[in-house]
Amino acid sequence: MTFPKTLGLIGTLLLTASTAHAQGDGGQAARDALRRLGVPERQLSVAIQPSPDSRYRVRIDHDRLRVEASSPVAAVRGAAAALTAQGRLSVSWEGNRVGPMTRLTPGDSGWVASPFGFRAYLNTCTYGYTTPWWGWPRWEREIDAMAVHGVDMPLAMEGQDYVWRQLWREQGLSEAQLAQHFSGPAFLPWQRMGNIEGYRAPLPTGWIDKKRDLQKRILARMRELGMTPILPAFAGYVPKAFAEAHPKARIYKMRSWEGFEGTYWLDPSDPLFAPLAKRFLDLYTAEYGPGQYYLADAFNEMVPPIAEDGSDTANAAYGDATANTPALDAATRAAALPREVRDARLAAYGQRLYAAIAAARPDATWVMQGWLFGADKKFWTPDAIAAFLRDVPDRKMLILDIGNDRYPGIWKTTNGFDGKSWVYGYVHNYGGSNPVYGAPDFYRRDVAALFADGARGNVRGFGLFPEGLHSNSLVYDYAYDVAWPGGVDMAMAPWLSRYTAARYGRSDPAMVAAWQDVVAGAYDVRYWTPRWWNERAGAYLFFKRPAADAPTYPAEPGDRAKLRAGIAAMLKLAPAYGKSPLYRYDLVDLTRHAASLSLDDTVKAAVAAYQRGDVAAGDRETARMKALTLAIDHLIGGQQESLASWIADARGYGDTPAEKTAYAQNAKAQVTIWGGRGHLGDYASKAWAGMYADYYLPRWTAYLTEARAAALARRPVDDAAFTAKLLDWERAWVADPRPYKVSAPADPVAEARALMTETAR
Repeated sequence: MTFPKTLGLIGTLLLTASTAHAQGDGGQAARDALRRLGVPERQLSVAIQPSPDSRYRVRIDHDRLRVEASSPVAAVRGAAAALTAQGRLSVSWEGNRVGPMTRLTPGDSGWVASPFGFRAYLNTCTYGYTTPWWGWPRWEREIDAMAVHGVDMPLAMEGQDYVWRQLWREQGLSEAQLAQHFSGPAFLPWQRMGNIEGYRAPLPTGWIDKKRDLQKRILARMRELGMTPILPAFAGYVPKAFAEAHPKARIYKMRSWEGFEGTYWLDPSDPLFAPLAKRFLDLYTAEYGPGQYYLADAFNEMVPPIAEDGSDTANAAYGDATANTPALDAATRAAALPREVRDARLAAYGQRLYAAIAAARPDATWVMQGWLFGADKKFWTPDAIAAFLRDVPDRKMLILDIGNDRYPGIWKTTNGFDGKSWVYGYVHNYGGSNPVYGAPDFYRRDVAALFADGARGNVRGFGLFPEGLHSNSLVYDYAYDVAWPGGVDMAMAPWLSRYTAARYGRSDPAMVAAWQDVVAGAYDVRYWTPRWWNERAGAYLFFKRPAADAPTYPAEPGDRAKLRAGIAAMLKLAPAYGKSPLYRYDLVDLTRHAASLSLDDTVKAAVAAYQRGDVAAGDRETARMKALTLAIDHLIGGQQESLASWIADARGYGDTPAEKTAYAQNAKAQVTIWGGRGHLGDYASKAWAGMYADYYLPRWTAYLTEARAAALARRPVDDAAFTAKLLDWERAWVADPRPYKVSAPADPVAEARALMTETAR
């Protein structure tokens, strides 16, 4: 596929950035990153040459790599791509593989340029679902992996709570009020976006201070590598205590998000807004240095307050908090307004949000996530979007259009966001939940279609914006390869040949064929639809709260027969590949997914049997469910994450016994009950060792015990009563301080083979 070259302001900005790196030693930064990845520095030479586009050239001769690039990031990308193509380097969440750096095939890549001005990465939610317990060693590895993918515009959201604390202290909030304002570590992203306040408070001072120090190291490394991080800005959300202290201010109580108490948003037209926004950025700049791109999401899954008579009402309640019937929902009320009234309010919001950032940083670009335009289509009609954007300078705004795998085509209905600069991308992962999916070839075809469409407007970048990390790394490798085409054949067979050779140390047609079946069977699914079903979250049926509707649970996306065929073919290759840790990892992960689909079948069969009064059949299926669950739980004991590791990481962040306990409960709540009175329970469901056996299994065992008793009594299960008891059990589970341990299987290949045989029925 062919793409146009990037032009205009973005190229100028990149040229400026590249010049800065040339003046420093960007080449050394790139060499350092490659050395950390396992590439001997003595075999590298790196020269940074300013360029209006992101590009690199790699020459290999006598086992030496001579890299020329527009930035350190591009240099790392180029060297890594060249070594991957020769089967010598694989970098992934599951682990790196570094092959021998001898007998490299000589060659010259020629200049390889990305069709995108920049490549973005991360989601505001990643900082809750994955990174709350990360320290510098883990962040250092992630930043190096970003460079391997050519990412140069990551969201950098750590450390901001230190600045928020400074700001609200200056505004007179007491330490007690601050303690009730900040949510617990795993829930801070939604605090920052105005969805919640003070959930699982307090946030310890030690956590805030540690993240301050961590953010300084993160930003220093990102900037050293030539990345331009996206930094936080003030979007208008204020503490409840601040709202109460300013009763005459134009502050709105926003909708109750997922059953949480409504939060408070300061209208940008209020005299308090601009000084607060400027002060936040002044404090942030003093602490972390200046930025160019600033994220401010005022209405992420929150409906903009627009008074029905067109007036502003101080402290007026608005949204779902006061509109609880379909006839009076916020979008319906807004639609009833005269269009000129609605559009004027939206335009004022947009213009003032931008102006508040520009007042502190005149050269800055306002960044916002475009998720709301797809998630809240009833309110955000194309004309409403146009009104909101119209008074912001086109080149001073950047929209992250992150949802094209779930809400595709928003850019088409808005004429390419009406002239604004924007980034095209995908969320892919929701909540860190980890079924196997993510259609790689869809990304290739989708990006090609984007560039073939003359109405795309000012698309400036490409990105992946996962809510959680550590799953389906193949998807991320492929998608970022699409963003750096370089004449490489991206058809699945040749790409898989390169991928497996680098990942396992060898490849052959049989392995490629096996992976082609796996891709066709599991990965050719762009969005995992079962994660929401009948108002319940959870990646699989087994991960959802039990109920009588289980037998009607639909078939999973994908082609299970092809998935199983691919796994069977991989198992046959174990004699040749079994010594590769990443082969074993992949085999276990794929088997876990296939077995979880079979586990869902067993749950459906057990509930159906008891419902029809066949107690013997229900007992057989229940016993089978327990056996499968324990087998899966043991098989995945050696994978990257587990319930035990998640809790241990959380406890490790605490400085006192009380903090360690609070962090552990915070971590357990996030992957289970989440919070609120909405639908967030099991949203972040994890296919981890410990979760299967200790959380999901007890819930279904309890339900099937009730179903058995109901069958014997010839009555239905009282689902409402059961759920009420279950919620009590879940809360007690979160509070339970018991330690968890995990052990890797002695022979994961043998256990995977046995589990595939067991689920073959």
